[in-house]
Amino acid sequence: MARTRKQVAQINVVPMIDVMLVLLVIFMVTAPFINPSQVELPSVGKTSQTPAQPLEVIIKESGEYLLRNRATKGEEQVVAKQDLAAAIAELHRALPDQPVVIAADKNVRYEEVMDTMTLLQHARITRIGLLARPAP
Repeated sequence: MARTRKQVAQINVVPMIDVMLVLLVIFMVTAPFINPSQVELPSVGKTSQTPAQPLEVIIKESGEYLLRNRATKGEEQVVAKQDLAAAIAELHRALPDQPVVIAADKNVRYEEVMDTMTLLQHARITRIGLLARPAP
């Protein structure tokens, strides 16, 4: 009776491991010599036009909305949330390029801020920002 031989396929991975170890040593030796790149930021020239003072929407922790026009050095005036879009649209007609910033108390829910931003977008206000205090 004749025996049939079964072929066994094997892959020799030893040369691949040797190459990987050589590459690892090369990277480990050359890494300390590579300097991190310095980013050159562009410079901006001074503009002759001063930036517009923003229209400030203040949201207090109690849910009260205040509106302050910094362009006219106006006082804070209490506005109901449903009347906010109409009041801002009226002020925005006089100065269409005036930005609007939202200054919310840190304990105000994020949902209230997003609802206010949605109201401003429905009133066709395009320049909306968030006012924050810089970290000490």
